[in-house]
Amino acid sequence: MDRIRIRGGRPLEGVIDISGAKNSALKVMVAGLLTDERLELENVPALADVATMAQLLAQHGIAVEETGAKRLSVGGAITNTEAPYDIVRKMRASILVLGPLLARTGEARVSLPGGCAIGTRPVDLHLKGLEAMGAEITLDGGYINARAPKGLHGATITFPFVSVGATEQLLLTATLAAGETVLVNAAREPEIGDLAECLNKMGAAISGIGSDRLTIRGVKALHGARHTILPDRIEAGTYACAAAITGGGVLLRGARLHDLGALAATLGEAGVDVTAQAEGVAISRRNGLHGTDAMTEPFPGFVTDMQAQFMTLMAVAEGASMITETIFENRFMHVPELNRMGARINVHGSSAIVRGVPALSGAPVMATDLRASFSLVLAGLAAKGETIVNRVYHLDRGYEAVERKLAACGAEIERLRD
Repeated sequence: MDRIRIRGGRPLEGVIDISGAKNSALKVMVAGLLTDERLELENVPALADVATMAQLLAQHGIAVEETGAKRLSVGGAITNTEAPYDIVRKMRASILVLGPLLARTGEARVSLPGGCAIGTRPVDLHLKGLEAMGAEITLDGGYINARAPKGLHGATITFPFVSVGATEQLLLTATLAAGETVLVNAAREPEIGDLAECLNKMGAAISGIGSDRLTIRGVKALHGARHTILPDRIEAGTYACAAAITGGGVLLRGARLHDLGALAATLGEAGVDVTAQAEGVAISRRNGLHGTDAMTEPFPGFVTDMQAQFMTLMAVAEGASMITETIFENRFMHVPELNRMGARINVHGSSAIVRGVPALSGAPVMATDLRASFSLVLAGLAAKGETIVNRVYHLDRGYEAVERKLAACGAEIERLRD
């Protein structure tokens, strides 16, 4: 397995180009199941998860072709309605093919995704929503078997709690359901808005974009379209933490301040200047870092995908901070690795108490999941000495050209290939 070696202590200075959002690109690619025509996508990041989604779509007969730098063409006729376990288990977003397959063909057989490193993430809201739209669903041998012999129809679906995945699933499906579907208490993440805008370009009729109430008037068919993926707010937030933890200053070119939600204000409270500029978002540190509390919440709250990175930043801040995780039940697996580097972090249930230390020390560490992997890179950038981050395949799932982007801003970082 590849590893990354970092020699810390160098402030990051320069420009980092923010790639297209992974969490949007994957869902927009799934929209290719809703039409036989071609969906032309731009600003698509080159990531392992994107390659996995292309593999899954190919399984269903949908060709995904590179048509240029950061460009994909998605399209074709559905020839198979089964999504096998061997592919679905690799990536949570695979479950989203269920509704589009059902809407197009009247049937689907999709493997249950099971758990993942950071929590179980059940799909019951997905299934209940599809049943409200007329689907007949059974579970057998680890698979979801869904049928809609009379077609799907609109429904008013109120989510008991905000669910990004269920909102995306039912949004995709409702575009081809007869009548009107209303999603109440829908997730408001920017990636959902991006997906809705792409679907509207394909001929869907979605209103309420950006709000917690989405109204979808079903249409008989969708057509091809061209869509540009929005910039990745998680990547932008991660590199903002990288600039702050090294005491440097960077321009996150292409980033959008609004998409950062509560993270921008929380960074400000910690002593980091986050400023919108014509080309993106500028990050600099006023003086020292100050311990600041954070609690993960649905957008526009503090995003769970930034919890590990922000915790690393707080590990070298003056004073103490409390970071509370409300979205996933097992998302503190990076804590032991950070503590090996000299951090002082204690976990109490769903909260972590972080007492800042003057400096971290380089050490060999092991990544446990996608975002935790970059939290260890951040620690290495700030640490004295050498850090080796193992299992960086997690990193490659969601971050494009990490070593190149960081090295261009002065980091001493390289990939070691076994």
